Amino acid sequence: MSNDDQYGGAGYGEVGGTGQTRTRLPDAPTDPYGPTRRTSRTPRSLVTVVGVVVLLIAAIAFANQSPDTPDAKPAGDTPSTSTTAPTGTDPVTGRAAGIPKGFAHDEQGAQSAAANYAVALGSDGMFDAPRRKAIIQAAYLPDVAAARQSDYDKIYSGQEFLTGIGLDTAGKAPKGQTFISRVNPVGTKVEKYGGDAATVSVWYSALFGLAGEGSKNPVAESWYTNTFELKWADGDWKVSDFTQKEGPAPVGRDQAASSAEEMAAAVSQFGGFTYAR
Repeated sequence: MSNDDQYGGAGYGEVGGTGQTRTRLPDAPTDPYGPTRRTSRTPRSLVTVVGVVVLLIAAIAFANQSPDTPDAKPAGDTPSTSTTAPTGTDPVTGRAAGIPKGFAHDEQGAQSAAANYAVALGSDGMFDAPRRKAIIQAAYLPDVAAARQSDYDKIYSGQEFLTGIGLDTAGKAPKGQTFISRVNPVGTKVEKYGGDAATVSVWYSALFGLAGEGSKNPVAESWYTNTFELKWADGDWKVSDFTQKEGPAPVGRDQAASSAEEMAAAVSQFGGFTYAR
């Protein structure tokens, strides 16, 4: 993921200052019945010299550190911090139906494809017939897309289903309300990789519901893991099938739920991911 929003701020690896403290001892007491006795300056000079030496040692150690030194390889399969470091360049430049395309023919490319397909297949675009067709054709293998199209149309066009979530037969939200269906990938995992075939799991949180006054289906958060079966075809990764299961779900914090107006404003002001790693 991009670090533009400053992930990993305070409490997640951020290192503070040196925290140096200078202590000043009180001067010797003055004799009220005689002249003030001048105290020796040797202790204070000694403290100053020691402080300067410590600062010089710290400065030399800092200067000798190489900013380009790679992280030591951790034990096991745990990725190093440089694994997800931003490069400053977009991994892919092409798009189809608003979905990135042209993923790399390697494990990282398969993970990127799976994460982006999870975002697209869980978006509100699936509730609009033309957009749904474009998303399916962009995400699935050509022969699989034709078979899946009718299945998706039955699900997302069913009157009982649409009425149950508060939408009309065209998949539109009532006037004054905002429909939200958004997938936010948290991480990916390669379950299997064989060159032209890959199995990748995507763990994500999902926001779903209607924001606005009078909503009977307020926006709620849920957690899922989708496991995608991917095939390399025509120079890109495409979905052949995927399964979904609930969780893992974290423990919720004691935060007050936002108002309908705040939630609707957040959705309109904060765009969803345009590229997920």
